[in-house]
Formats: sequence, structure tokens, C-alpha cells
Amino acid sequence: MKNQNNRRKSELYFHTLPENLNCAQAVLKGFQNEFSITDQEVEEYRAWGGGRVQGGICGALYAAERLLRQAGKPGITEEFNSKAGEIHCLDIKALNFPCIECVRLADELVDKRMK
Repeated sequence: MKNQNNRRKSELYFHTLPENLNCAQAVLKGFQNEFSITDQEVEEYRAWGGGRVQGGICGALYAAERLLRQAGKPGITEEFNSKAGEIHCLDIKALNFPCIECVRLADELVDKRMK
């Protein structure tokens, strides 16, 4: 993984123009340089926003777990669950935990694991 000192946080990519990235894409984009993720890979994750990950898992969590697996680091599912109150998109929304907060949380937890 490359140096993170000048990394732009994932939340800055979430639903902003011109890309209008979903939660999963925003997390990948936030760590794009550090993990050598291509724009094509980010685009492929367009299918995983809005609760469309298999089993309804939060897209931000899904992308974060992918990054951590790639780096050989422990996952964040338990910590994400304890802070967001759930790991499934629809259940998180029912708790009024905003998607942008899921993106922030996933970013923060990946960043913490990578230090």
C-alpha cells in the first residue's frame, strides 16, 4: 500500500459530480491510489450501492472488507456493526444512520487498520 498522507477521504466522492459514486464506489475511490485500484474497478462497484450487495450488506462495508482482504488485514464487520447498529443496508437505513455516515465509518476503519 502506498503512502496515505495526502489521501482524499471517501466521503468526498460520495454522490458528488461528475462521477456520482455510490457508497461502495466512494470507499474504493477514497483508497484508489493506496491500493492501486483502477477507474474500471471503481466503475464495476456501481452495481453494489443501495443495498444491492448479496445478502443486503452495506456497500461501504463490502468495499472496505475487499480492501482489507487485499491487504491481508483483519476485517471490520464487527466494529462497523457496533457503530452503525447493523451491517445490512435496509436495516441501517431503518435506524436512520445515513449512508454518508456509513462511508465515513468504513473509511475511518480501513484507515485505522492500515496504520
